[in-house]
Amino acid sequence: MKTFEGYSIRELHLKNRVVMPPMCMNMAIDGVAQDFHLIHYGNAALGEIGLVIVEATGVNPEGRILDKDLGIWNEEQAEGHKMITDVLHKYGSRAGIQLGHAGRKCRIEGIRPVAPSAIAYSGEYDIPREMTSSDIEDVVEAFRSAAIRAVEAGYDLIELHGAHGYLMHEFLSPLTNRRNDEFGGSLENRTRLLKMTAKAVRHAIPQDMPLILRVSASDYFEGGIDLDEMVRIVDILKEDLDMVHVSSGGLVEDQKIRVYPGYQVRFSEEIRNRCKIPTIAVGLLTDIKQVEEILSNDRADLVALGRVLLRDPFILIKESHGLITPLFAYKRGFNVEWRKK
Repeated sequence: MKTFEGYSIRELHLKNRVVMPPMCMNMAIDGVAQDFHLIHYGNAALGEIGLVIVEATGVNPEGRILDKDLGIWNEEQAEGHKMITDVLHKYGSRAGIQLGHAGRKCRIEGIRPVAPSAIAYSGEYDIPREMTSSDIEDVVEAFRSAAIRAVEAGYDLIELHGAHGYLMHEFLSPLTNRRNDEFGGSLENRTRLLKMTAKAVRHAIPQDMPLILRVSASDYFEGGIDLDEMVRIVDILKEDLDMVHVSSGGLVEDQKIRVYPGYQVRFSEEIRNRCKIPTIAVGLLTDIKQVEEILSNDRADLVALGRVLLRDPFILIKESHGLITPLFAYKRGFNVEWRKK
């Protein structure tokens, strides 16, 4: 089965094609990982997930969505991340980290959010401060510094968060970016911050380390990003990227979206084929048969299982019963009677 085949990105080899995507746990203290994170991510490794991408991690204090999100802007936080990568590596998974900035969706008491334009997400959110050129330079440097700390903490892969209505996505979309300087207006201008950030991170990390990008392929709202525009955005950015992790939505509160199992997979397939870049598919996927269909039909190169892994981090082992002979079950000491199909 293709699901259980290995896959390589630059010099990083994954033992299978299944990914645990970033999912905010809101269990950190001052941005520092706790015992919870070791158990949570350690279980994914015990469950034989090939690549585990650690939840959205703030590159600076206002980069967090909530005050209990992980951070990586200081050494104490980096040491906590080192504990996470150690446990992932010990039990056979590769470790990725999603570096992000919440932008106007930061909801931390005492911190005024920043954004490309002074437009609140909703009436329940503060009106953000429009970023100056100096603010933008500071954000690029924050991502670069965070990437260096991530390398030192032992991560194998870095993902930039350009999706779900957070800062990078806010710059990309005309719904949230009303600027009239070099960071607003045309598609090239709206893409400028993300391109600057990707280049800064690419130059700061080892040459053999993969750099990937999470995107929202549609804003599900008139006047926002659609798939065709996202294809153009990826084409602008792809020279610095190794893979695109394809999601959708999250920019506006009243998005017009219809959700069903696999509803985002078509975006992955289109970006993969039109931009000629590897992709990760995601979107209410819950079993290995779905994963196998996506991979076998070249709709993605890797597949992320999200909420299902929160409910059962061992699903990959359980669902392999009768499909393959999972030697990993024996080496982990699982007391399971396996049979070869």
